[in-house]
Amino acid sequence: MPARRFLWVIVILVILVIAAGVVYRLFAVDLFRIALVPSVSYGESRLAPAPDYALPASWQARPGLAQDVSRWAPQGYAAAPKPGVAVFWVTPTAYLDRSGWNAPLNDATTNERLDLFLKAQATVFNGVAAVWAPRYRQATFGSFLTDKPAAKQAIDLAYSDVLRAFDVFLAAVPADAPIILAGHSQGSLHLLRLMQARVAGTPLAKRIVAVYIVGWPVSVEADLPALGLPACAAPEATGCVLSWQSFAEPAETKFLHDAFDAGTGLIGAARRGTHILCTNPLLGAATRDIAKPERNLGALPPAVAKAGGAPVARSIGAFCDADGYLNVGDPPAGFDLFVLPGNNYHVYDYGLFWASVRADVETRVNAFQAPGLATVPESAE
Repeated sequence: MPARRFLWVIVILVILVIAAGVVYRLFAVDLFRIALVPSVSYGESRLAPAPDYALPASWQARPGLAQDVSRWAPQGYAAAPKPGVAVFWVTPTAYLDRSGWNAPLNDATTNERLDLFLKAQATVFNGVAAVWAPRYRQATFGSFLTDKPAAKQAIDLAYSDVLRAFDVFLAAVPADAPIILAGHSQGSLHLLRLMQARVAGTPLAKRIVAVYIVGWPVSVEADLPALGLPACAAPEATGCVLSWQSFAEPAETKFLHDAFDAGTGLIGAARRGTHILCTNPLLGAATRDIAKPERNLGALPPAVAKAGGAPVARSIGAFCDADGYLNVGDPPAGFDLFVLPGNNYHVYDYGLFWASVRADVETRVNAFQAPGLATVPESAE
């Protein structure tokens, strides 16, 4: 009898797990909204003072900081001691609080998450470049799950900080230094607007090695023309844009596609019916060609980023699917946490291809500094 009762308990637990999985798959986005969209009005929301970017404390990363995780590198790699290239890096959303619409700059939990993102993402640039990453009053995660007017206000405020930080960055770096613009998620959204406002059609565009707008959809027809730079068509191309969003099988992209189709591009035209820019980070170009796992120089699983060790080479392939998203095949081992609904590996857009993106950066910098010469990216020891 006890054995039979035990088996019934197991059966019930299995049914509950299956039911929970079904509910999550059907209502995941709604559950996220309930948990993360602020219930207060924008006027009631806490609002931190605007950061002063002349102060080192207003930067998550920049040359001269005593504590700067963007200088970290896994086994076999090292940060350049005197980089001649500057990266303006805009961090992704790390503020998850629903009590306010914009992050305070002194929130310890948010800053801890930002350091984790810097370590897992921005470190791809430190082999050849100095990373500048401003602290900014980023919009809370829930701002991207609602059409409340407060959400737009929060995003606009965050962008105003990024724009001011960029102007300080430009004044601080040498006038002839090559520049890389890069970000992820919310950071990439702000970069799109910054590109249109500060780069397109200006002399600054000639200093841009490449722009990594990762984790945010870019419309080839409705956004790209406003940036003043084309999509990267080859690994050695410079003055161009790269963008991708990572999904594993079975990929469910309808929610993101619906949001993309509902929007208006930077040129003022509807995004519906346009193509999403998809760069394959293993091939260095916007192409539908398949890159097998052998092309991956090294993924950086969270365990390696946390405890050290070497990136895991030849483990994850990728190809740009017909819908404009980067398909990595079966769910990759070692990247189990924080996967978003629909097998969206958003958090790991850089980590899945860490060493390959690092090599991509170095190849483009070499090509930018010595046009026509062969490029040799840094490799692991």
